[in-house]
Amino acid sequence: MLSATEENYLKALIKISEKNSVDGKVGTNELAVDLGVKPATVNDMLKRLKDKKLIDYEKYGKIKITKSGKKSGIEIIRRHRLWETFLFDKLKFTWDEVHEVAELLEHVNNPKLIERLDEFLNHPQFDPHGDVIPNSKGKIIIHFKKTLSNAKVGQAVKMVAMKENSDVLLKHLFELGLGINKTLKVIKIQPFDLSMNILVDKKAITISNKLAENIFVVCKECKVIGECNKKMCELE
Repeated sequence: MLSATEENYLKALIKISEKNSVDGKVGTNELAVDLGVKPATVNDMLKRLKDKKLIDYEKYGKIKITKSGKKSGIEIIRRHRLWETFLFDKLKFTWDEVHEVAELLEHVNNPKLIERLDEFLNHPQFDPHGDVIPNSKGKIIIHFKKTLSNAKVGQAVKMVAMKENSDVLLKHLFELGLGINKTLKVIKIQPFDLSMNILVDKKAITISNKLAENIFVVCKECKVIGECNKKMCELE
């Protein structure tokens, strides 16, 4: 059994290694900054994780999560993202509210509960922020290639994820009426700054090119999650 703090460390190690690390190794200072704790505190916890064979680590060296550590970490991420989906879809929490509550619920380690939750939610592939939910075998199988900035005038696409999930971005998307699984139709692209006039829920809005580059989409006609496999895909 792992403590909530140990689980948080594993989750952070996976997140950092996948986002910033080429070799899968993470620095102690990098981990301390992500968790908001002092490096000395990190060193104490790393010793505990090493004793449990969840990481490979030598003092003053970099951290490498082990196979068992990664398995445990992905299970925590899966629980977190399923709870976020439940809170958002069923209890009507907002985007910026779900994370804090899911941080508490993710530490309830009951496999039967999580599988029932997954089944109740009809096996969602994404959480409310567009992050991929690992499946029951711990696999993350979806990789996005296209952003809204790739769409052309007249094209309808489905919003499936974001490149980043900062509170500022989420609130901005919420104010614009944008969200996961929304259908977006490009009405016009401004030649000066590439800002887009789009239609969402029959409402016309204008978004910046920077925002369009942060929104992952799939071709609405292809209805394929991940890389589109239609020979004449409109996003290609």
